[in-house]
Amino acid sequence: MESATHALRGEKGIRPKLSDSLEAALQVADCNYEFGSTWGTKFGWIYGSMSEDLLTGLTIQRKGWKSTFPLSGPPAFLGCAPTGGPAAMTQQKRWATGQLEILASKSNPIFATFAGNLQFRTSLFYMYILSWGPSSIPELCYAALPAYCIISNSHFLPKVHDPAMLIPIIVFVTYNTLTLREYLKLGLSAQAWWNNMRMGRITATSAYLFGVLSVVLKILGLSDTVFEVTQKDDDDGMNDATKFTFDESPIFVPGTTLLLVHITALFTLCLRLLPSVDDGKGLRVGPGEVFCSLWVVLCFRPFMKGLFRRGKYGIPSSTIFKSACLALVFVCMGLRI
Repeated sequence: MESATHALRGEKGIRPKLSDSLEAALQVADCNYEFGSTWGTKFGWIYGSMSEDLLTGLTIQRKGWKSTFPLSGPPAFLGCAPTGGPAAMTQQKRWATGQLEILASKSNPIFATFAGNLQFRTSLFYMYILSWGPSSIPELCYAALPAYCIISNSHFLPKVHDPAMLIPIIVFVTYNTLTLREYLKLGLSAQAWWNNMRMGRITATSAYLFGVLSVVLKILGLSDTVFEVTQKDDDDGMNDATKFTFDESPIFVPGTTLLLVHITALFTLCLRLLPSVDDGKGLRVGPGEVFCSLWVVLCFRPFMKGLFRRGKYGIPSSTIFKSACLALVFVCMGLRI
């Protein structure tokens, strides 16, 4: 602190010894100054959530402070995101866990709007970010719905000749066109857009789902959330960032199950299209459900490749076995209903 004060004042000729500087740096690094103080609760980084950066910003804006975006040149605080499936999925799970912790605590943006100085529009944006975790439940249901309709010979979309079919088509085309346009405007490629769109579906139906489960178990008092450190792959020239990697973590079970369910559903549809197969009910599945099923399979294409690969690029046999059992239960329920 003394050396920093002298440096800020521009005083010359006062240079602490190297040993003193190292000792002071070690004292700062061990974070003992946090014990018995308000650091971490009222000042500094606000703890109490896996997403401490989000909680810190929310706490600052709740006090009425105005935020700004400093655009420096060259850009500061740049780093490498985790590469590979396990590290990226664990990071997404940690974010979803921390965001839901904030949503279920007294730091909720709604409370900050009525009891603090958080603006209403800012509160809506925070609510959008914090709801990423709970959105995994309807996202998982929607991802499984086309396969369920194909297996049970039903439909959830209007028929092709129905004018109402234009509504989902227009929404689908508009959303994807606008998001692709944003990527192209930023100088990014269409491949980058597709990779992020695909990863959005993968993380929403798996990593976010496990984040919600962690917070629910914490609320019920059955377990506590644990900060999982994500390690980056070694940059030894042997890693291929374009390939999705797997491990035996259960976080890959939902995605593998979804893929197996949709493959089974499409295979079932092919059997029903054969002239020799006649169940007496007729085919009620429309092209909309088939397209949605193919779209899910396309989004989970890295899992498709993982079924036939070995090593870290292949899905472990234990994960495939668990997913196959869950997919079998899903198919049996669809056939009975």
